[in-house]
Amino acid sequence: MTNTNFKDFGISYDILRALKGLGFTSPTEVQEKVIPIALTKRDISVKSQTGSGKTAAFGIPICELVDWDENKPQALVLTPTRELAMQVSQDIMSFGRFKRIKATAIYGKQPFAFQSSELKQKSHVVVGTPGRVMDHIERNTLDLSKVEILVIDEADEMLSMGFIELVESIISHLPKKRLTMLFSATLPKDVEKLCHKYMDNPLDIEIEKTESINQQIEHSVYVVKEAEKYALLKDITIVESPDSCIIFCRTKDNVDKIVDLLHDDGYTVDKIHGGMEQDERFNVMNDFKRGDFRYLVATDVAARGIDIDRISHVINYDMPLEKESYVHRTGRTGRAGELGKAITLVTPYEDKFLAAVEKYIGFNIDQKDAPSKQDVVIAKAAFKEKMTQQPELKVDKNEQLNENITKLYFNGGKKKKIRAVDFVGTIAKLSGVTAQDIGIIKIQDNVSYVEILNGKGAIVLKQMRDTTIKGKLLKVHIANK
Repeated sequence: MTNTNFKDFGISYDILRALKGLGFTSPTEVQEKVIPIALTKRDISVKSQTGSGKTAAFGIPICELVDWDENKPQALVLTPTRELAMQVSQDIMSFGRFKRIKATAIYGKQPFAFQSSELKQKSHVVVGTPGRVMDHIERNTLDLSKVEILVIDEADEMLSMGFIELVESIISHLPKKRLTMLFSATLPKDVEKLCHKYMDNPLDIEIEKTESINQQIEHSVYVVKEAEKYALLKDITIVESPDSCIIFCRTKDNVDKIVDLLHDDGYTVDKIHGGMEQDERFNVMNDFKRGDFRYLVATDVAARGIDIDRISHVINYDMPLEKESYVHRTGRTGRAGELGKAITLVTPYEDKFLAAVEKYIGFNIDQKDAPSKQDVVIAKAAFKEKMTQQPELKVDKNEQLNENITKLYFNGGKKKKIRAVDFVGTIAKLSGVTAQDIGIIKIQDNVSYVEILNGKGAIVLKQMRDTTIKGKLLKVHIANK
């Protein structure tokens, strides 16, 4: 954290108010360096580790720079995974909550028609995976003519997933005059090439040398035969007794196997991998964020898009084959100023992968001996006791911000020729209510949803039962969650 305050950036009151509600006190290093430059609309290339606060570094300037009155998207954020697209869109809506900024997430494995309908409405920001964004461009359901800001998030992951050509194709459809920001935990040559080709004299910002990734995280490695890995995993978790832990495997079959074994052994555990339905993945992620269970077993798909403080341990059950994956996986712990542990199980045949990781991160990882039988026996009673206790539930920052917000349902929409401005004009005239008390408005064909801010939901609900909009008396009630 720095001595700088968000007020020092000249950010508007509405965004400062949202940041305060989200518990943001002072900017992180990446936020301090990026936000003031982004607000001048200069292109930026940022090398920054996972967990450094980069979503806010680009999300806050986006919310500050977009014009609420413009109906077409003014910012496009490209992310490598669906989870990250959803996470980033939610964060941007939280930063812009009191400015009524609407962000729409588009990604694969979600009905195309639903997304098209969302894009027909006012969307200030679109956050999406390259494949689905390109689909919408080709089908003319995404209008990019007003985009003034492009963010390429996790550019190195885009490269490793084979998305770079798609990203370039998307860029070719964007207006030439724009602010472009690129964020990457590492900067491979192809990513650097992307910067030079599509950015105008970008300012290069580097946060934290990779050597410093061990400052908040204690790294250790255990050499073990493949057949003995699960037994060692159990012994380590008993002795370490994590409060919240992600166990990474290379394949979804391994994830399924380890989850079943841990579940049978009494662990509070769930899983996430690419073979699961998208809604199921989101539900598991949200449950883990809340703290409903202590152990999440996952493939690398979960290394992106998890923005959770207080993950105490990351365990690489399978050694990552790519050195960059090690940084992304272990970056899930040691966040928000807290200490974390990164534990890796390595078979004797994987020494070359370990050597590549150590060279990449710039230090040798401590090799540890397996816990002794005596240590395991001593720790077992406390571990079993912990497994019977409900994990500490974590407060979602977005839920915290939403405490004084009521979402109202109205049974009228586009087919009754009702627009957002009609709701604003009507509700702002109610007794005890101003336009500043109205949040995001979402109008569909036959229904509309209006967020009421500042704890004034009950006042608006009561008065709107007897107030017409464009001469029509609509049914109104609190929307279902």
